[in-house]
Amino acid sequence: MHGPDPATRHPMGGAPHTVFLKTVITRPTIEVGDYTYYHDPEHAAEFEERNVLYHFDFIGDRLKIGRFCALATGVCFIMNGANHDLTGVSTYPFNIFANGWETDFDIAGLEAGMRGDTVVGNDVWIGRDATVLPGVTIGDGAIIGAKSVVASDVPPYAVVAGNPARVVRYRFDDAMIATLLETAWWTWPAERIARNLNAIRGKDPDALKTAT
Repeated sequence: MHGPDPATRHPMGGAPHTVFLKTVITRPTIEVGDYTYYHDPEHAAEFEERNVLYHFDFIGDRLKIGRFCALATGVCFIMNGANHDLTGVSTYPFNIFANGWETDFDIAGLEAGMRGDTVVGNDVWIGRDATVLPGVTIGDGAIIGAKSVVASDVPPYAVVAGNPARVVRYRFDDAMIATLLETAWWTWPAERIARNLNAIRGKDPDALKTAT
């Protein structure tokens, strides 16, 4: 027993509404771990084009999503290419329309507002129509509420919701979170995960520490 093949595009009996996300990613600036899935009744396979926005190669920022994440319909990642220059009097992007307006444009103003890579940990659940802004790090085991706008980092195993998203609660106490992060079950081989599903789905972190 080893679970589904992570290289399968449609792991739910071939139904097109769900994809293992890694199988539909082509850009080298997007990294997705095994078993992370995206569900969308109409556009699941188009995640790269429809859900990762303003992601331009010349900027160089990366989107990194870990293993065993669950992304609901409409989850959206806004990348650094959406940024406007905030250092001048106007934020209007005159330069992109050329015809002389690009003259004397200084990209340093844009670069001043860049926030780096966007990173989603492992075992993260992101609810329907949530938006993740540039440069955010979402910790392992976190839950992002539907329609949330995530503008700042999310700690491991936090539940956040709202606009801007705020911590509502933590899924476990500090000791259990520390144990889960130390155990890092998502790094185990598929066969070991399959053997220990009851422990992973259970409520006793000590069971994970003794899993073989």
